[in-house]
Amino acid sequence: MNALSDYKGQEPAWCPGCGNFPILETLKTALFELGMEPHQFTIVSGIGQAAKLPHYLKCNTFNGLHGRALPPATGMRLANHEMPVIVTSGDGDCYGEGGNHLIHAIRRNINVTLLVHNNQIYGLTKGQASPTTTEGVVTKTQPFGANASELNPISLAIGLDCSFVARGYAADSVFLKSIIKEAITHKGFALVDILQPCVTFNKLNTYSWYKERVYHLDETYNPYDRAEAFKLAIKLPDKIPTGIIYKNNKLTFEERIQILKESPLVKQGFSLNSTLKELDTFY
Repeated sequence: MNALSDYKGQEPAWCPGCGNFPILETLKTALFELGMEPHQFTIVSGIGQAAKLPHYLKCNTFNGLHGRALPPATGMRLANHEMPVIVTSGDGDCYGEGGNHLIHAIRRNINVTLLVHNNQIYGLTKGQASPTTTEGVVTKTQPFGANASELNPISLAIGLDCSFVARGYAADSVFLKSIIKEAITHKGFALVDILQPCVTFNKLNTYSWYKERVYHLDETYNPYDRAEAFKLAIKLPDKIPTGIIYKNNKLTFEERIQILKESPLVKQGFSLNSTLKELDTFY
């Protein structure tokens, strides 16, 4: 039987008031309530403030290159598809450097949960525009305003027929926890875009700004209706829906690989003789 304190890692080094704190605590609680002990799952990250989260949580961890968290997460699932894998990333890390990997992870439908801390700015590198920064917003490196239209990760994921697409808000812990728990237990690739105020570098998307705009999808909403999901995805920023926006049931990448149906690769024996025999047959 585990306790919530079992998940405690190093002391966080984020700014006081950072939206990453409630995301960390919410994830811990979600894992605890799911009964997943620290040795039973792996968290993978790249580079950035959000990518530091695995340091602050006791569990199996892989901290890789900037924007490259999804490729090793895919490898881990193929090596041991019985171990849940969670990727934690920021909007710059995932939607910028890692954009190409995101597209193909969704297309393959690997059974991984992706949590994107979307603060609409690069925090680790001190405040330049990220792919989700609102066009025209002045930043430290865009004194005349961000000069490109912002990426909409929700509509992108729905367009790619992603298996599970949700949006949460860092300061809405109880609702966010329910979304994260459903994402982790969903069979297939799950994207949870988490709106996260950056109190140091983003002076537009503040806690009070979100408080006026964020609302919950109610129980009458059907997340299996793709057309309705698109309508929600392109809502104007005066109203921001949170909850499970779209999901579907389809085969995962692991289910399409015959050898994985027998047992996880880590439990299968390996013999060089069979490989040599195959090579002899081929040549």
